[in-house]
Amino acid sequence: MAEASPRRARRLNVLLLTLPAVLLMLVFLIGPLVCLIVLSFTDYQLGAPSLSIIGLANYEEMNEDATVRISVVNTLIYVAIVVPASVALGLGAALLIEADRGLRGFYRSAYFLPVMATLIAMAIVWGFMLDPRIGAVNFALKWLGLRPLDFLHDRNLVLFTLCGIGIWQSVGFNMVLFMAGLTAVPSELYEAAAVDGARHGPSRFALVTWPMLAPVTLFAVVITAIRAFQVFDTVQVLTGGGPNKASEVLLHTIYAEAFGFFRVGYAAALVVVFLVFILALSVIRVFILEARRPVQ
Repeated sequence: MAEASPRRARRLNVLLLTLPAVLLMLVFLIGPLVCLIVLSFTDYQLGAPSLSIIGLANYEEMNEDATVRISVVNTLIYVAIVVPASVALGLGAALLIEADRGLRGFYRSAYFLPVMATLIAMAIVWGFMLDPRIGAVNFALKWLGLRPLDFLHDRNLVLFTLCGIGIWQSVGFNMVLFMAGLTAVPSELYEAAAVDGARHGPSRFALVTWPMLAPVTLFAVVITAIRAFQVFDTVQVLTGGGPNKASEVLLHTIYAEAFGFFRVGYAAALVVVFLVFILALSVIRVFILEARRPVQ
């Protein structure tokens, strides 16, 4: 009994220490998630005094909703373009900065500025830059002898324009991740590679740098994909989902359903689908990390 008492006291201390964190998780994470899932099975409208349980009707409607299909496809296209481009450019920027140490501080600040800046403010600036009449981009096109383009109102260009802005905004974040990964590569590996004949940049990169950056690359891909799925600010500010739903994305559809049409129950079902995408990315990342972990 004498041994059991200290053990019981330690368990009680552990429970007391973890209780605040558990309560916060229940209040701010688990509770809202449960409410969201419950709302997705109702017909609740914002401001309505009552609601009714309608089962899977919201999900069935979602399956037949052309706007939802368009927004999901546009979101997947956005993710498929922004993620590989921003990760590759971020890696390239990190390699260039590490190779030229003279202006490292300036380049770091220049590339990371879009990450630190408020995206809504930057979206407004991009709106002026892409204006077909007075924008700097079209002025440059005219100077080069090319015809001006209506980047934000041409249904064939608008989504790719938003992808370009997304890449511009994400490159700096990925650059910082890769620069941190490059500093962790042991110099002894480069010396060993030089002994084996890998003395030039491409061979050193393929033999040492790229394999050592694999965990950082995986992290950058997953985080960038999650951020890309959350694209909303630029769409809301620059296009509003137009023209003719050409730039409609999933989060903007959720926003429109909840705060434009006040269909909170339907919007909650859309959020559940959105969370499934995010959860799938996180699960894939965990499985890849577990597969790469060496067996003890």
